[in-house]
Amino acid sequence: MASPSRHRAETARWLTASQVLATLHRRPGITRAAMAAELQLTSGFATEITARLRDLRLLTETPAPARGRGRPTTVLRPHPEGPVVLAVDLRQEDWRHAVATIDGQLHEVRQRSHRTREPATVLAAVRQSVEATRQRYGARLRAVSLAVAGTIHDGHLVQAATLGWRSVDLTAVTAGTDLPLLLGNDATLAGVAEARTGAAVAAGTALHLIVGVGIGGTLTIAGVPVTGAHGAAGEYGHLPFGDREQRCPCGARGCWDLDVDGRGLARHLGESPPADPRRYAGQVLDRCAVDPRARQAVRAVAISLGSGIAGLTNLHDPDLITLGGLGPALRHAAADAFDTAYTDGLMTLHRARPPSVVDAAHGDEGSLRGAAIVGLDHVTGQSALAEWVRTLATPPGDAAPTLSG
Repeated sequence: MASPSRHRAETARWLTASQVLATLHRRPGITRAAMAAELQLTSGFATEITARLRDLRLLTETPAPARGRGRPTTVLRPHPEGPVVLAVDLRQEDWRHAVATIDGQLHEVRQRSHRTREPATVLAAVRQSVEATRQRYGARLRAVSLAVAGTIHDGHLVQAATLGWRSVDLTAVTAGTDLPLLLGNDATLAGVAEARTGAAVAAGTALHLIVGVGIGGTLTIAGVPVTGAHGAAGEYGHLPFGDREQRCPCGARGCWDLDVDGRGLARHLGESPPADPRRYAGQVLDRCAVDPRARQAVRAVAISLGSGIAGLTNLHDPDLITLGGLGPALRHAAADAFDTAYTDGLMTLHRARPPSVVDAAHGDEGSLRGAAIVGLDHVTGQSALAEWVRTLATPPGDAAPTLSG
């Protein structure tokens, strides 16, 4: 049995290893010297820990370009035989997936349209992708992280109004495998991506909003989303900022969702609700240059968007607001109307220095990148790293490699 002091030393090494990998994820291509400075490690310990991580097939090192007369250092990169995550983004009309390495880079990005929105058919297609990825990567695949356009409550999908789903069991995606399934709301995960690697990296408290089919988002504090007691926070589209005459698919009246996407535009244009609000909104935006009615509809939606964001600013007091999905296009197409609505809706205390509203950096990939980030957080945690070591091939009679000295 290991002594208490040895156990503490081993725990500290796993913690440091996890921090090194988190730094690589946050800053792909970081040098060993920069990593040591950021984590306040001595040069000797940084050299030791990266050597151990090489032995454990977690990272590799390549010579860094020479800069002056200082000691040569190396650039940290994912090991070619290291762990990966399958990130999946399940949307109204299609779904995407990508393999993420521990530096956060997405590989083999694929997009597929739904043949039908029947849950069993959609989930079977996703499951096939999981199986194909597992066949290709074997034990290197450590988790599946799924972003879904729906309400998450206690780790379960309770409603995906845009898909017409209610209380769908998503565990079929990984059932029968030993892979953990990490589940998150798509807008929440897009906000995580902006806070961790996007436009809100420097913001302590950031509000992210994404307009697609409706509007959702999240508040992040130091890169961590505020998800509420049951994980269902951030359903901003179901605040009563909209027309009380309109009944939302969620069951409530007056939801903001119905005023800021293609359904709101169609109503202002006197047209039928579109089957694909996202695509329809794009078409209306394209017509703005030549169609005054389209411009007026976009203006009305931009006013609703700006005033609602002001209300959320009064509620959350963020340092910065990032806007994704169709939000930037709607805002910029009627910039004056948006800005006036936003300013007019702010409390006096915010109006002198209102939080900036900026375009999201990750664009349409935000939810997929957020899913990858959550998955990588999981597989580079201390317990997951210990489990990774146990999966490495161990020659007969040899001990499994560890981080102990």
